Amino acid sequence: MQNQLREHIEKIIPLTDEEFAFVFSHFSTKKFKKHQFLIQEGDTVKYSYFIISGLLKLVYTDDKAKEHIVSFAMEDWWESDYYAFFTETEATMSLECIEDTEVLCCTLEDYKKLCDGLQKMERFFLEKATFGFLGSQRRIISWQTSNSRERYEQLLKQYPSLIQRVPKSLIASYLGVSRETLSRLSS
Repeated sequence: MQNQLREHIEKIIPLTDEEFAFVFSHFSTKKFKKHQFLIQEGDTVKYSYFIISGLLKLVYTDDKAKEHIVSFAMEDWWESDYYAFFTETEATMSLECIEDTEVLCCTLEDYKKLCDGLQKMERFFLEKATFGFLGSQRRIISWQTSNSRERYEQLLKQYPSLIQRVPKSLIASYLGVSRETLSRLSS
């Protein structure tokens, strides 16, 4: 787990052993079972999560109780309700395990200590946030300009292992199509 986090960070910034020990001291480990929630709508969001193993879904539930999958997150990804995390407000989304999951957790206070105590980590988090923002922009543009078949093909190309791990009903929800439409797209 320590090696996984270090390798992940060192894809962007190099760390000495001392620096990594400082970084790792700001994380705690948690394990969750399939269908267990890390965050539920209305919760105070205590952590940003780095996924060691497992698979999560971030879900927004609208006024009509319809679930909208905002994202999936698997190994080597970060996930949280980031608006609630950074603004210290109640969660508007839920984060649920699709598989048994192990995560490293970082509080907002520890996040700030990491950035203040090691400027390299500020750069690391900035780069992760930037690429997350770019991914969100690509998804929005795809939603506005692509049909359901094109979105499905994009998902297959970008995240081929996801299709094997996620139930088709969740893939359909993520793509904004019915389960029947997804069956036609995947045949």
